[in-house]
Amino acid sequence: MITRTDQLCSLGPVIPVLTINRLADAIPIAEALVAGGLPVLEVTLRTPDALKAIEAIARAVPDAHVGAGTVINPADFKRAIDSGSAFIVSPGITPELLDYGTTSDVPYLPGIQTVSEMMAGIQRGYRRFKFFPAEIAGGTAALKAFSGPFADIRFCPTGGIRAHTAKEYLALDNVICVGGTWLTPCDIVDKQAWQAITQLAQQAVKSAA
Repeated sequence: MITRTDQLCSLGPVIPVLTINRLADAIPIAEALVAGGLPVLEVTLRTPDALKAIEAIARAVPDAHVGAGTVINPADFKRAIDSGSAFIVSPGITPELLDYGTTSDVPYLPGIQTVSEMMAGIQRGYRRFKFFPAEIAGGTAALKAFSGPFADIRFCPTGGIRAHTAKEYLALDNVICVGGTWLTPCDIVDKQAWQAITQLAQQAVKSAA
């Protein structure tokens, strides 16, 4: 069954994971990534201006599908949606988050690392998960092992993935896309070299093909 999360993840092989330190950078970063073929953007709630960045991108970059990451409680979930988030991602799960997610019309990708956590999500109806932190938690070997007893479950692995390893994850049948931070290096953002970010996005799309 194709879920709304599947539809979202099918728009690009990589979801850039963004930590916006300066609000003024939010729109040009989003525009650069969309121009490079990556329209689904995760803004982490790790900085004071994160929600404002989501709101700005949602308003000013119509081709972007911007969502919130590092959502760790229902209050953050609600604030992110109120700011215009098209989807929600959490690094882990709690019963409260899982329950709140089932009441929302916005796609929610719960973060899991273990089979037990995955089963807790499955009990509440979830079939798509963020696998985090992917490299530390077993990488592609773990995901291959998951595919046996959980053949209908799909993942967006995130955490430690780089340009040269993304293709290994994307080759797995149970991976719908990957999340990565390598598309917006701090030095490039500091220089406001937006075309360089577009080129990194284009390379990510090309290497995934």
